[in-house]
Amino acid sequence: MTGDATRNVEAVNLTAVARQVVAEHRAAPCAVVGAAQRAGGRWRLGWGAAGQLWTVPAGPAPPAHVQLLFDLASLTKPVTALTLARCQREGLLDRSQRLGELLPELKETASGAVSLDLLSAHRAGLEAHREFFVSRPGAAQPTLAAILAEAAAARRPDCQGTPPPEGFPPVYSDLGYILVGAAIAARLGRDLDAVVGDQVGQPLGLTLGSARQLSQTELGAADRFVPTEQVSWRGGVLRGVVHDENAWVLADRGSAGHAGLFGDVWSVVRLGTRVLDALHGRRDDWLTAADLEPLIRRRPGGTHCAGFDRRGSEGPMSGQHFGAETFGHLGFTGTSLWIDPEAQLVGVLLTNRVHPTRETTAIRLARPAAYDGIHAHMTT
Repeated sequence: MTGDATRNVEAVNLTAVARQVVAEHRAAPCAVVGAAQRAGGRWRLGWGAAGQLWTVPAGPAPPAHVQLLFDLASLTKPVTALTLARCQREGLLDRSQRLGELLPELKETASGAVSLDLLSAHRAGLEAHREFFVSRPGAAQPTLAAILAEAAAARRPDCQGTPPPEGFPPVYSDLGYILVGAAIAARLGRDLDAVVGDQVGQPLGLTLGSARQLSQTELGAADRFVPTEQVSWRGGVLRGVVHDENAWVLADRGSAGHAGLFGDVWSVVRLGTRVLDALHGRRDDWLTAADLEPLIRRRPGGTHCAGFDRRGSEGPMSGQHFGAETFGHLGFTGTSLWIDPEAQLVGVLLTNRVHPTRETTAIRLARPAAYDGIHAHMTT
């Protein structure tokens, strides 16, 4: 938020929204909600928390609070896209560059001539997902090189040859972001989480990073990480380690391009407000509206942009009242961020809906209801 936003800020209590997610919808053991809206030249801030950190193992668990560190899951993707935009702004690489230019070992694969832009826009013709991990206790996992080669070769049967200018029909794909993240890391010669820290986390003052980074920099991080799933072949309940198995194999406690980041609710809210500031021309010291345009512009064939997702027309996860120009993203662990540029409203819902198992689907109803609640509390 801009400097003048730190004075005379109106506080909005969103505890009822968080409690609805946990108690009414029973979508997750704990939920933390955050929001910000710019009105009358200043920001209104809302927050609330409900539930407890875990249900397994049985016994007393700490109550939810706003300093908790959640596995952000696929909210990592827009952060990767923002990192790419920052790197382009600084002249370190260009989104039009082909994957094979940055990762020469992949030059002869099906994706070698595909641009980072199309990979990040889910229009490179890649399959939606592949399991690159071996789900046996103590099993040898594939190498990074093998994973990247397989991901780059995983074209769908109907998407062969050179992509058209706007790419193939969109299919949401982790594989494109795995490749984009690896390309950024290779170009800058650093681990991806370090690049994300340099380009996004540190400039914005965010508590956002890989499990490795936050364990080193955040006081009491071990107690602030929210548990996710109970996975027997990985040793039990996951906590302070990424839930996504492919990200775990790719980066261990670091971060991959598609998943691997953790953060607290205020950091995700602040990220959203800085995007709004850039779009509305209030600040240009991090990114500008022109820098963000490739990440949020509408593209043919669907709602997927190159980093964010647009609001759907039927049953939107952002609820019924966020505006038509809303964009954001979901995370498999139960996280989400939606930004309404017309209402200048940012809404964030962080949960551990995969604890103790990913099989529950109550989050599908809880999410839109939560964003309806956020909108009602923040705009009245």
